[in-house]
Amino acid sequence: MSAELVSVIKTPRYGREEAVAAVRRHFAALGVKEQVGPATRALIKPNLLMKRAPEGATTTHPDLVYAAVVCLQELGVREIVIADSPGGPYTESALRGIYRACGMEEVARDTGARLNFDLGEGERENPAGVKAKKFAVIAPICRADFIVDVAKCKTHCMTTLSGGVKNLFGSIPGLQKPRMHYRFPETEDFSQMLLDLCGAVRPDLVLVDAVECMEGDGPSSGVKKQVGLTLCGRSPYAVDECLCRLMGFSPEQVATVRLARARGLFGGEVALTGDEDALQNRHFQRPRSSTVDFMAGVPAPLRRPARWVMRTLFTPRPLIDTAACVGCGKCAESCPPQTIVLEGGKARIRRERCIRCYCCHEMCPVGAIRVSKNILTKH
Repeated sequence: MSAELVSVIKTPRYGREEAVAAVRRHFAALGVKEQVGPATRALIKPNLLMKRAPEGATTTHPDLVYAAVVCLQELGVREIVIADSPGGPYTESALRGIYRACGMEEVARDTGARLNFDLGEGERENPAGVKAKKFAVIAPICRADFIVDVAKCKTHCMTTLSGGVKNLFGSIPGLQKPRMHYRFPETEDFSQMLLDLCGAVRPDLVLVDAVECMEGDGPSSGVKKQVGLTLCGRSPYAVDECLCRLMGFSPEQVATVRLARARGLFGGEVALTGDEDALQNRHFQRPRSSTVDFMAGVPAPLRRPARWVMRTLFTPRPLIDTAACVGCGKCAESCPPQTIVLEGGKARIRRERCIRCYCCHEMCPVGAIRVSKNILTKH
């Protein structure tokens, strides 16, 4: 299997001119002009997790989305749609608020790109899927013939890393995403499902905003980290391998990367171009939910009880800071097993049903939900 090409460009700060210059270099290095033209129906899929300003480093910065639109237009593309299914209900009013807060409304106004308000859905298949072979996806994905996956470089409490593969989870409409968490509550199975989804959506290009990243308890409650890079490649698996290197994670620590290798989706070889020397270990703080798997050293007959002990006693859990909780109900709305209730204007987690997917932590708009820490997960 030949090496996958990944372009790395120093992008020290945001700004439309800087972003356009970087994306032009990415597109030139990857030969994008050979793939698109006036008849291309392009979709730009950013990470718009929640209603939050770009300065929070939670969502894809609008300057990078602007640059992707402009560079596609320079190559003759006329039809460009910006679309995502953020956390929470998939409604027009919710989309309008998120587009406005995340800066996408301004990008669309200034470039002529169209914001998606089509709430319909279609189906994409992956016959080689391990956990799922068919997916309901937002309608614009089914209409597009060139998909640009514009991810945000972040840590993630469930998957450790949020990059090219994880960003495609926003292809699933609205509250159908919690259902997928409920179907696949274990990180391993959930990561297999994400790889199946990636194979169904089949992005043509992955562009990563690693100018300002998030470390620690991402994807929404971590700490902003200045890195000053953008990355681009055709293979989301190769791009995520590069993000592992950038963040200081081994491929074995990130299930989607490890499983992509095991499934033969990626051969492990990356050819860097651009400012390749800039792809160095930046020592990202890992999420407190990261765990160590000791099962390899446990005799097979004891693994089931050992896993129960690890999960029951030592796995980090979401905890609600009742003083900070505003009772908005976003956590309950996003909880796959519906184990969160509001009592007296405050959220409460019924622990016996918690599947530790950390959706509540991810979607809390005020950071009132943190992840517990124990002696095995301190770092």
